[in-house]
Amino acid sequence: MILIVSEKPIAGERITAILSDGKFQTQGSGRAVFFVFEKSGQQFTTVPLKGHVRDVDFPVQYQSWIGTDLKQLANAKINYIDTEKEIVELLKKVAPSAEKIIIATDADREGESIGLEALNAVKSVNPKIKVERAIFSAITPKDINPAFEKPVAFDYNLADSADARREIDLVWGAALTRFLSIVSGKLGKEFLSAGRVQMPTLKLIVDREKERTAFLIKPFWELQAIFRKGTEQFPAEHKKGRFWNKEEAEKAFDCQKPPIGIVLSVEKKHRIISKPIPFNTTGFLRSATAIGFSASQAMSIAESLYQAGFISYPRTDNSVYPASLDIRATLAELGKVKEFSKDTEKLLAMKQIVPSRGKEAKDHPPVHPVAAAKKDFLALQQWKIYELVCRHFFATLAEDAETENMLVEIDLNKQPFVAHGQIFTKLGWKEFYRYSKATEVELPKLEKGDKLDLVKLDLLEKATEPPARYSQGALIKLMSDLNLGTKATRAEIIQKLYARQYISGQKAIVPNRIAFAVIDSLEKYGEKVVKPEMTSDLEKEMDIVAAGSRQKESVVEESRGFLLGILDELLKNRANIGSLIRDAARSDSIVGKCGKGGCEGNLIIRHGRTGKRFLGCTKYPQCTNTFPLPQKGKIIPTEKKCPDCGNIVIQVAGGRRRFEMCIDMNCKSKDAWKKASLEKAAKKEADEKAKAAEVIPAEKAIEKPVKEKKRQLKKPAKKPKKEKNKPQKI
Repeated sequence: MILIVSEKPIAGERITAILSDGKFQTQGSGRAVFFVFEKSGQQFTTVPLKGHVRDVDFPVQYQSWIGTDLKQLANAKINYIDTEKEIVELLKKVAPSAEKIIIATDADREGESIGLEALNAVKSVNPKIKVERAIFSAITPKDINPAFEKPVAFDYNLADSADARREIDLVWGAALTRFLSIVSGKLGKEFLSAGRVQMPTLKLIVDREKERTAFLIKPFWELQAIFRKGTEQFPAEHKKGRFWNKEEAEKAFDCQKPPIGIVLSVEKKHRIISKPIPFNTTGFLRSATAIGFSASQAMSIAESLYQAGFISYPRTDNSVYPASLDIRATLAELGKVKEFSKDTEKLLAMKQIVPSRGKEAKDHPPVHPVAAAKKDFLALQQWKIYELVCRHFFATLAEDAETENMLVEIDLNKQPFVAHGQIFTKLGWKEFYRYSKATEVELPKLEKGDKLDLVKLDLLEKATEPPARYSQGALIKLMSDLNLGTKATRAEIIQKLYARQYISGQKAIVPNRIAFAVIDSLEKYGEKVVKPEMTSDLEKEMDIVAAGSRQKESVVEESRGFLLGILDELLKNRANIGSLIRDAARSDSIVGKCGKGGCEGNLIIRHGRTGKRFLGCTKYPQCTNTFPLPQKGKIIPTEKKCPDCGNIVIQVAGGRRRFEMCIDMNCKSKDAWKKASLEKAAKKEADEKAKAAEVIPAEKAIEKPVKEKKRQLKKPAKKPKKEKNKPQKI
């Protein structure tokens, strides 16, 4: 018997279906489900894992946060503990009768580490089993069959590099998290998470906010005109652009009589707008976040589409399609989807298809579609990501866009104005990629010496704006540039910062006060923790492990040495650090002014003996004003006041569900606030669905999907387990 190990159940079932031509049996129950089939007289068993089946952890004597010496913790032994015991037992049960094991997990570091966990379980009962590795970038017959016909050797070095990261992240995360949580008194559910990649990433966000705070707003003035030739009107602006002196701007503004402009010159230029390069992971996430997804949500959906066999593996640094990719065959396949049929027809009609090229890397091919997926076969959010991947693929194959740009200089009573025009002479890739607008500004036919009527002239006062806050896409790009984390972990790191309430805001990331305190204290007393160089250097060391030039144990021990030096400095200054963080935590908990009976205290989020939260006055015991709070969801202050009772209105945010409410439970408007907020959110969601339906109407699947497969694909991702107060889960 040949044993096959896949990373996830849906991937295992698809791999089995491809290898067996759909003739297989499902056996087992609960979490220990497996598939069996026969091919060319050979018996096969596919055991799907659920990601990692083992986790790194400390010995039991280090589990207590209070009383554990942090320097001893930094040097503690690391154990690998079975977390998916049913699956591990299943592997051990089928292994003795297996002559060979083929590891078919995702072909990257994490996949190799997961494969090694399964391999170790199998070898514990069958040490002489033959080991092979199937490498593939998409779960389709043309990828899976060759991968199993020509397997390669298992890469133990690659697995070791992933495990080195796991062990280093455990040690750093545990020591720093416990330190910050203990010195600040934030234990239990509100512990302060810290980590090797988290802290440098958070520093980037905090530094940008400091830039915004320190930014000096400077006023400026602009002159904007509307000219007319015949019946056609068009905009123009003063050639100087911004006037930094108001008097100079007003002097220029006094040029309206007579209201006649003279065309001084007309210049036309041909411009080429290059098509986008193929998606690597960073490019994909930037585009997905630009259309409303969070980075972690986009990656999770892309992973589900990959496992279902619709797109290629979504974790890659490559942005050059391989020569082996049959582009015309892929387009023909995507033409089966009605929403794409016209696009694929146009592309296939091209005499020559020359895809764009980015940076080539020796890993998976760029993220691209590999099979047709019907819209009504996918959940709405899955379709949006699938459509994004498909349309970007089309754009990389189309021709460049071309424009004719016109620059017109106009004299208005000795004041120079310019008008800019742009028309597309060839839409090219923009015809296929709806996420990039083809903006045109059409000017009338103008020639040197033409006289123009001045319709309107405005003097606008404006002001410079601080640098924009990072979006998730921009932050991921910066993390990639600084080598912070990996293509597989960057989205998770950002999501963790949200979960720990260091940051808020989805479109623009805003650091909370506690984030400033944590970063400021670490920057002052443990600077290496927040510098990207240290994390980047460790990533390079792990690359060396993957190349087989250094042992995992050596890199982990060196990292422990770095951490011990940092802990020495932090422990010396624990009182100052704790004070900074506690002050910030109190500020973050303030919802608004108390005001009861003229009280000048603040209403702050507190917790009672039972752990339930409520609003209490900072002037307690002199003021005993309190308000109960919802026990779930983040409490966000607003500047609104209840029109009925005058009390504070708060926002309660739990995942995607947000509502506003008056803090006074006896106020008659309390439920009305909540109802109105939820109705507004529901209407917004309905409008988005209606808008999506207008853009591309839902059609029935060309091929009737298997009911069970459809159920698996549409099944929402499991909610993550509540994180226990254990550092190894951080």
